Amino acid sequence: MAYPANYRYTNQHEWVDAKGDVATIGITDYAQHELGDVVFVELPKPGTKVTAGKTLGTVESVKAVSDIYAPVSGEVVEANADLQNAPEKINSDPHGAAWMVKVRLANPAELKSLMDAAAYEAFISDKAKDASA
Repeated sequence: MAYPANYRYTNQHEWVDAKGDVATIGITDYAQHELGDVVFVELPKPGTKVTAGKTLGTVESVKAVSDIYAPVSGEVVEANADLQNAPEKINSDPHGAAWMVKVRLANPAELKSLMDAAAYEAFISDKAKDASA
């Protein structure tokens, strides 16, 4: 899968699409593939403050429950309500319709510490090599 070039990525497999002072956050295709079939998502309510590197919600799959980490700090302005009724969208469209939350950025400079698409693709390629070694 091609990772959107305009997104930023974390080593915890979250993506960020920042437009102005609002960042849309989701999990990557790599993450959804590793999780398997997603059956439940727990997301924060609008107004919740999130801190970069801290848990902002969970994704439950047939394999496990995994934390979702905030790639940036700020206040949740919207959570994707569609995922409550159709969490499987994460498996079919992780970089699009299955976005998780929108956050008003507290510190836009945090985006600079995240990987671009090329660095993220190299990161997951290295993980795949480590797993097969």
